[in-house]
Amino acid sequence: MNPTRPCGPLSSVAVRRSGATLLRGAVTALALLMPLTGGSALAQAGVAAEGSESAPLAAVQVQRIEGLYAGLGMDRLLGIMREEGLSYGDELEDEMFPGRGGERWETVVDQIYDTDRMGQIVRRQLAETLAETDLAPLEEFFGSDLGQRIVGLEIAARDALLDPGTEEAARDKLAMMQDDAHSRLDVLGRFAEANELVETNVVGALNSNFAFYQGLADGGAFEVEMDEDEMIREVWQREPDIRIETEIWVFSYLNLAYQPLTDEEIDSYTTLSLTPEGQALNRALFAAFDELFLTISGELGLAAAQFVGGQDI
Repeated sequence: MNPTRPCGPLSSVAVRRSGATLLRGAVTALALLMPLTGGSALAQAGVAAEGSESAPLAAVQVQRIEGLYAGLGMDRLLGIMREEGLSYGDELEDEMFPGRGGERWETVVDQIYDTDRMGQIVRRQLAETLAETDLAPLEEFFGSDLGQRIVGLEIAARDALLDPGTEEAARDKLAMMQDDAHSRLDVLGRFAEANELVETNVVGALNSNFAFYQGLADGGAFEVEMDEDEMIREVWQREPDIRIETEIWVFSYLNLAYQPLTDEEIDSYTTLSLTPEGQALNRALFAAFDELFLTISGELGLAAAQFVGGQDI
């Protein structure tokens, strides 16, 4: 499914923000399985498997995961996430060290949100977690006309939400539907529940925020040292607000992305999500993006600490 967060078994993940921390969103299911070429992390994983009796099977699986990665529109998604990240970097500077970042901070943020590096992290995780998964049902669904439409709709919605006006309009639309108890919300609710979109994204956001605090602490940003328990308490205090924001964002995104789909088409997507293969893909994507956001959050916190302390990095 495709952000923000992206958001079904394969979703286009969303990076959301809350104060000076990352609140990252769901991955939604995207896929038109197109082959990738070149020396990727997945290809390297296949080479490592050579020499064993199962090497041919491993190589085939690696190729298919490569195709799945491409079909999910991951490169396009990471490009959108980079734009979100650069914007978030500006927000961090304004909140934590206004006027002291300049070009040096822009360079740091640009390097942290390098799409090639982000892609390597996601690919490596997918290669590890999907190595034993039967991809045939996923290929069949996302290779269909409906699957191809879903991929395009998810990517388009994620891109559209880069515009603050579009996001506000999507939230307003959701609020009106909630006031009217619109039946479409039941359809979207089943989809979100099947993929645990709210709960998984809340947990991911808390973990990312904790990594950000750790980065700040490691960089000496706090005048009074914070131990791990204090960081956990500080992060956990934000859980109710993060949960509310996550629910609003997830359903605003789903409603926008799947607006052209019928209830039956969304239900068929939900059915796929509930299969063992759909669940495996969902877990793999969330694991991949958890690693990605933990890395990014920690690096942002460490880098920001240098500017908060007035140091050159």
